[in-house]
Amino acid sequence: MLWDFSIGTTLAALLRTWPFIAARIVVYGAVALGYVIVTGMGATVGWGIGAFGDDGFRAGTTFFGGLAGFAIVSAFLYVVREWFLYLVKAGHIALLVEVLDGAPVPGSMAQIAHARSVVKARFAEANVLFVVDQLIRGVVRAVSGIVDVVATILPVPGLEGLARFIRAVVRVAVGMVDEMILAYNIRTKSQNPFASAQDALVLYAQNAAWILKNAVWIAIMVWAMAFILFLICLAPAAAIVYFLPGTVSNFGFVFAIVFALCLKAAILEPFAIAALIQVYFRAIEGQEPRADWRSHLSEVSEQFRDLGTRAAAYMARPATGAAAAGPGSPPDAGAPPPDTPPGSSSAG
Repeated sequence: MLWDFSIGTTLAALLRTWPFIAARIVVYGAVALGYVIVTGMGATVGWGIGAFGDDGFRAGTTFFGGLAGFAIVSAFLYVVREWFLYLVKAGHIALLVEVLDGAPVPGSMAQIAHARSVVKARFAEANVLFVVDQLIRGVVRAVSGIVDVVATILPVPGLEGLARFIRAVVRVAVGMVDEMILAYNIRTKSQNPFASAQDALVLYAQNAAWILKNAVWIAIMVWAMAFILFLICLAPAAAIVYFLPGTVSNFGFVFAIVFALCLKAAILEPFAIAALIQVYFRAIEGQEPRADWRSHLSEVSEQFRDLGTRAAAYMARPATGAAAAGPGSPPDAGAPPPDTPPGSSSAG
């Protein structure tokens, strides 16, 4: 197969965790509504101010009023991103890990309280999870610079245009990898999230080419469906801006993008997370973090070194323990080839 995850298993996991899908739809629906309302309010204020000038002046104040409203919502979302990561995103990852492992999970809305308790046990405070997530992102970018995933996906040389496209998709796919590192933290029941994040990143580096190959296919699927959602959202977005004053009608295209991105985040991103978790746990099955990769990541990534420093400080806190090692048995015949040392063109 072109990818190493089950679409059926992924969809089944999403259906079993439907309360989190519903929660994401509510949150991102509120985001989309907030953009429309606040942008409309800003445009209306600008339209009123424009009454003191000619038509050109009113058109300008209306547009910039709407732009100011759009910027205010964006700034607010940036501020609350830490809260969202802790309560919604990490909670859904925790529940998906249990479902994909075949563990029993509560039914209905009790899932949210259960997942929150799991996340709190691993990451005592929201700021701990947020710091871990940001450091993970930095290390993942460093790994993507080491591994040549194009050679894994496109073994035939000479197709430079296609290779450039794959590299562009890889850059998008890398943005989804941090979720599977958080999933490892949760699955191993780590008492030191910084130490287990380091272990998870070393295991990721050992198998990065194979994991990123799958991430590329997932990214293509997700963004293809997101484009379809954008086309569907054009009609309601045009209907909304019809009732807004003046040049704010120019925001119709922007609103369609916002609506499509909100639907992507609410529905399509959980699909990508569930699929990547399957790929990652299969890739690292039976493996231990290798010392040579740990040393190499320490050399090339400041964020990886920062994780180590924070792990040592976290160990000094009361009632903490060492991170657990990865579980499992050796990959089967469909798994990637044996690990390759740092500096090779591929890993996994």
